[in-house]
Formats: sequence, structure tokens, C-alpha cells
Amino acid sequence: MKLRLYSDGGSRGNPGNSAYAFIICDEKGKEIGSGSNYIGTMTNNEAEYHGLLAGLKEIKSRGAAEVEVFMDSELVIKQLKGQYRVKAPNLIPLFAEAIRLLEGFTSAKASHVYRENPIITKADAMVNWVLDQHALARQLRN
Repeated sequence: MKLRLYSDGGSRGNPGNSAYAFIICDEKGKEIGSGSNYIGTMTNNEAEYHGLLAGLKEIKSRGAAEVEVFMDSELVIKQLKGQYRVKAPNLIPLFAEAIRLLEGFTSAKASHVYRENPIITKADAMVNWVLDQHALARQLRN
């Protein structure tokens, strides 16, 4: 089985309050799953990696043998493809885990897509919803 992963992450401030989201589609493009989570204070790039990792783990748990990853983070995609080195110490363990997970599939492909991609736009909206809910909860506690 081959699944497509669309993931996004974001932070308000860099570093700042961060969240990720992912959407899983089948080969025909039909959405079959999604997830999102608040992850605390992180950089935007860390949040992007956390979205990727959460999505890959979910796809693995569904028994997929092949995965296609789509992200609007050019940095993460180029790091995964070996086109950019991973220099930031905070990204090294996230990158290593992503590579380990990707190597667990019989086939794995990663592609950069623009933020205007409709599924990435939806994942971005999910990230912002999580961040909005977290901000609202903080306001209500004060």
C-alpha cells in the first residue's frame, strides 16, 4: 500500500508557540486521516519536522509499504534529499529520526510543494487552529 503524507508545522515567534498538522491521502488523493498537535516552544523548522515525524509514524502504523511526502518547507525537503546539510543542533536528532523512519519503507519519496497546494493550505489552517485554541486557553486561564 502506498500513502501520501502532507505535513506542515509552524511557530508564532521563532522560537515560539508551535504546532504541527498532517494529512494522509491514498494513491487517488482521497483524504483518509489527519492529525495535529500543540508542541510547545520551538522553532518553525522544528515544528515542520515534528509534523513530518508524526505523519510518518501514523502511516507506518497503517501498514503502508510506500510513502510520498509533500511539504512546503524547502529546508526540510532539501535536507531529506541530502541537498542541504543539517547544521542546526536542534534539528539533527529530528532529521536522524526522519531518515530512520523513511528507511523503514520499501519506497519513500519527498517533494517540495508550494503553500498554495490545497492540501498543504488545509494542513496550515489546522496548525493555525491549534495555535489559536492554545492562545485562547491561555487567555481563559489568566
